[in-house]
Amino acid sequence: GDHRDLHKEYRRQRQMCIRDSYVVVINAEKIKVTGSKYADKKYYRHSLYPGGLKSQTFKELNEKNPERIIELAVKGMLPKNKLGKSMIKKLKVFKGPEHDHDSQQPIEWNPN
Repeated sequence: GDHRDLHKEYRRQRQMCIRDSYVVVINAEKIKVTGSKYADKKYYRHSLYPGGLKSQTFKELNEKNPERIIELAVKGMLPKNKLGKSMIKKLKVFKGPEHDHDSQQPIEWNPN
């Protein structure tokens, strides 16, 4: 049973790392999409009232609330369960270069 215990410990550490890490995204309005998605991609939400389906294009959402685009994209990639719900709470998205998480000493990651 030693190997199983080792693997259990590894999994626990990995889950702690995934659960305890926050991600701060800045400059959300600078997101780029390919093709005609900028004008054509639509985002839907429903008010739960009859006939309450509302839609916005990528362009409208990027002008009004660009943070939502990143949040929805990341949420779609996460598991659809309690773990995914707890993980999406660790995502902080901001428009512009400023954010209010300096006291947490975030480490910058540049994908380029």
